[in-house]
Amino acid sequence: MFENKKVVIWDLDNTLYRITPEIADTLDEAMAIALIEDLKVPLDFQTCKALVKQSYKDYHDGGEYFYQNHNISPKELSFHYNKRNPVHLIEPYRNLVQKLQKIPLEQYVFTASNRATSERILKHIGLYDMFKNRFYSVEDFGVYKKNEDAEVYRKYCQKIGYTPEECIFVDDSYSNLEFAKQTGMTTIRIFYNTNSSSADKPYIDAAFKGVEQCIDALIKDIKAKAS
Repeated sequence: MFENKKVVIWDLDNTLYRITPEIADTLDEAMAIALIEDLKVPLDFQTCKALVKQSYKDYHDGGEYFYQNHNISPKELSFHYNKRNPVHLIEPYRNLVQKLQKIPLEQYVFTASNRATSERILKHIGLYDMFKNRFYSVEDFGVYKKNEDAEVYRKYCQKIGYTPEECIFVDDSYSNLEFAKQTGMTTIRIFYNTNSSSADKPYIDAAFKGVEQCIDALIKDIKAKAS
């Protein structure tokens, strides 16, 4: 499956670290507070938080409801929301950098978090030195989403100097993987729940429970092809 591949591009959030239910709830609260306090959305906290959660369910984006109904700028929400990201709650995987280094391919990160928050997260989980000058945010390409169209993935490949066909893209989000696949990338989904099957999604080439299982499979497959 991974023959002739030269690059692994990792999503960051909920891929190279896990967004636990506790972190997810805190992130919803952070977005609601940013919307109310910084962007002056005229809602009470509980209503706003509930709408953030519903927006994630409906659009795979907690801000989309507010872009459509409250004339909120994605750029402004990204800035204020990311300032409140509870990076301190993240529990890093043990020895992840050593495991990643065993993959015999170039590796990059592509995230919907902004650059400042991405740097904070990478430092917290011990991966900053590995991905220094190898991580990019959607904001580097003038957008604030990874699930709007395929163009941002094409631009990403141009930025790092590889064709989509040479790249493996790893993400936890169905919608992100669908657009990555449209460019010609090989796609891998990371999941955590035992019932998170991707069998009915033709745009997903493989799925693994957690990043460590994914790393093991990549190493095994690539070494088998090389021998």
